[in-house]
Amino acid sequence: MAAKFEIYTDAKNEFRFRLKAGNGEVVATGESYTTKSGVINGVDAVKRAAAEAEIDDKTTA
Repeated sequence: MAAKFEIYTDAKNEFRFRLKAGNGEVVATGESYTTKSGVINGVDAVKRAAAEAEIDDKTTA
């Protein structure tokens, strides 16, 4: 199974998303949105940003 974004409502009845890996594990979560269109726009923004994101490792080895 491929990764997927799952949209749901939280305890405040606001919209949120979580990214689930193919094995069902949650690997990322988003902030709350007051509208469904807002959360969909948030998912789209994450998709665009992640495609070109670099790893910025701030740890010391």
